[in-house]
Amino acid sequence: MIFSKLTRTFAWMLLAFAGIAFAGLAQAAAVLSEVKGDVRTAPPGRGAAPAAQNEQLGPGTAVLTGEASQAVIRFDDGQVVALGQNTSFKIVDFAYNSSQPSEGRVVMDLLKGALRSITGLIARANHQAFALRVPQATIGIRGTDFLVDVEPNPGAFVSVNNGIIAVTNDAGTTLFGPGQAGAVASATSLPTGVAASQLPAGVASEFSGLNGLGGLGGLSGGAGAGGAAAGLTAGDAALIGAGIVAAGAIGAASGGSSTTTHH
Repeated sequence: MIFSKLTRTFAWMLLAFAGIAFAGLAQAAAVLSEVKGDVRTAPPGRGAAPAAQNEQLGPGTAVLTGEASQAVIRFDDGQVVALGQNTSFKIVDFAYNSSQPSEGRVVMDLLKGALRSITGLIARANHQAFALRVPQATIGIRGTDFLVDVEPNPGAFVSVNNGIIAVTNDAGTTLFGPGQAGAVASATSLPTGVAASQLPAGVASEFSGLNGLGGLGGLSGGAGAGGAAAGLTAGDAALIGAGIVAAGAIGAASGGSSTTTHH
């Protein structure tokens, strides 16, 4: 009788430990697959410490890069985020079920610096489940490979390699397609299209460096990708041609210039 009780107690202890281990694994949203230079991570409630390659990152974790440093983060759903130098990035929220990717969600913050983001299964299944927040706007996507750079002055800049992004703030929504770039001066200024040659030299250099990183999902980097970009459907092409955009929606961008909707 005593042996039976001890056996049951031991079994429950094993299950409890297994549950704790499983919960810990479930909280891991991504892995830091590449580290170059001064890269630090700050899990929730903890200070920043030197990062390790293959370190697991859970929701609420911040990743910080220093001068001449880079990091590549691979999420459980296949999303890839590459960080440039002097960047402050945070995984705000991430939930993923491989059997139901459309019910997942991705929320990330870019407080300063530059990143390149390549869509994973969550955003491909449900465009509305993805949000990249910068101080000047929120960026939504559709099957996308894009870059963002946040500068103290004059604001944020974006560039699209493939797919479509919707940049939304208090002033309205602007959509950018393959090969297009844009600028957002503040949270109350409408995002506007700019020529690649108009990007500040530092921003252009960061974008070029991030596009030159290898192994980022097999997508070719650089602006000027063709109309057959990932996630660009026949319906998207029709919207591009008609210039039809719904405010706040992840819709389409015009072929030669960005499309805007004022609030």
